[in-house]
Amino acid sequence: MTMRPIDVEELRGKVQGVYRQVAERPDGEFHFEMGRPLMERLGYDPATLDAVPAEALESFAGVGHHFDLAALRPGERVLDAGSGSGADAFVAARAVGPDGSVVGIDMTEEQLAKSRRLAERDGFANVGFRQGYLETMPVEDAAFDVVISNGVINLTADKAATFRELARVLKPGGRLALSDIVSEKPLTEKIKCDTSLWAACIGGAAQVDDYRGDLAAAGLRIRAERDNPEYAFISTSAQGASRDFGVKSVSLVAVKEG
Repeated sequence: MTMRPIDVEELRGKVQGVYRQVAERPDGEFHFEMGRPLMERLGYDPATLDAVPAEALESFAGVGHHFDLAALRPGERVLDAGSGSGADAFVAARAVGPDGSVVGIDMTEEQLAKSRRLAERDGFANVGFRQGYLETMPVEDAAFDVVISNGVINLTADKAATFRELARVLKPGGRLALSDIVSEKPLTEKIKCDTSLWAACIGGAAQVDDYRGDLAAAGLRIRAERDNPEYAFISTSAQGASRDFGVKSVSLVAVKEG
C-alpha cells in the first residue's frame, strides 16, 4: 500500500502555530519540555548559558546537546538550521568569537523577531537570522564550516531533500552536528499522516536506518552518534509513541565528503 503524502503546507502551518507559541508563550503547555533546566540536563555548560539571553533560553525547544561533537573553533562560519529563538545560535556565536559568524535559518516570523531583537539588544554582532525553509535555504553553496540543528529535521516533510540542502551549504570536509528525533520502528501511516503529531515532534520521526541512509545519500558520513536518554516527552500521547515505536532523541556528527 502506498502511503498518501503529507500535506506540506498544512504541516508547515501546524508547525509554525506551535513554534509561534514557543516564542511568545514559553510558559504554555506543550508535548515537549523547554527552557534552561532542560538545556543543563542535556549537557549545556551553565557558565555558557549565563552569557546567552535568558529569553532565548526560555524558548529553547531542542532535543539534545551536540556542541562537543561540533567542536566549533574560533573564526568558523556556522549555520543553525531551524534556529528558533536563537539559543543555540548565541551559544555558537560565543564559541566562534568575533572573527567567526553564525547565520540562523527559521521559517516562523515570531521566532525570527525574537532572536533578532535579542541579538541587537545584547550586542551579538556576529549573528544574523534569515527566514527560510530547510529544504530551500537562502544561503550560497559551500558557505559554512559547520551546520548545527536541534530538534528540527524531524519537522520537515522531505528528509532526503533537507540533508541534500544541508550538504550543499557545507564546505567539503565541513561538519554537520545535530540532535533530532528518530524512531526505532517505522511509524504507522495514521501517525505519519497526522500533521498535529508532526508538529509535536512525533509524526515526522524517521526510522533510524532510513535517517542514516538519507544522510549517506547526501554525501554526509556519520563520524559519531549517541542516544540522549536525558530527553523525554512529557505528554501522555508522546510518551505512548516513544514506548510503542522507540521514538527517541539522538545526536550525531557527520562530515561532508569531497
